Amino acid sequence: MDLSLPAGSSDIRVKFCGLKTPGDIAAAAAAGAAYVGFVFFPKSPRAVDFDTAAALAAGVPEGICKVALTVDADDAMLDALLKAVPIDMLQLHGHESPDRVLELKARHGLPVMKAVGVSGPDDLAALDVYGRVADQLLVDAKAPKGADLPGGNGLAFDWRLLAGRRWPVPWILAGGLTPENLGEALKRTGAKQVDVSTGIESTRGVKDPALIARFGQAAVAA
Repeated sequence: MDLSLPAGSSDIRVKFCGLKTPGDIAAAAAAGAAYVGFVFFPKSPRAVDFDTAAALAAGVPEGICKVALTVDADDAMLDALLKAVPIDMLQLHGHESPDRVLELKARHGLPVMKAVGVSGPDDLAALDVYGRVADQLLVDAKAPKGADLPGGNGLAFDWRLLAGRRWPVPWILAGGLTPENLGEALKRTGAKQVDVSTGIESTRGVKDPALIARFGQAAVAA
């Protein structure tokens, strides 16, 4: 499996994140997921424990990349996580430095996706920095000041900031995406990969299989 650009059922590769149940996994796979994301951040309503994640990971069809989302996790936590759960890629969604990205790549031998929050032009420089050390970038809306979560807040940013921009590694567009606005987001940014969590939920932290299916259909249509 090519973990840098996993195959999906459409030209737009979709990462369905914050999955918590076998039904979530089944719906994401049916919708053509290229990635499924498990959240290991206790403050998140989408967080799962290691045992739950291991059981879910066992049900992920071959060819779909299993991603562990962590936030400023220490070595002990990551060692325990990767011992318990068969993960294909680490997603760093905190304030991890470029040196930390390189350290974790070497320590665990897994590709690393680094999330970078964007709210304005001044935030774009960080993408250039992390694009030199990470295997992938996740370009997300920057969390508001005082927010409990670094991502998954259902917020979008000005997609025009990304128009014409490219980095030396694959990148994923995130932040406030829904089945209704996905086409516009892709048109404005040129993204080939997208991440969705809040936009496929019926209530906070609860995925809706119908919305998952609609998001997958929107990706195919795009």
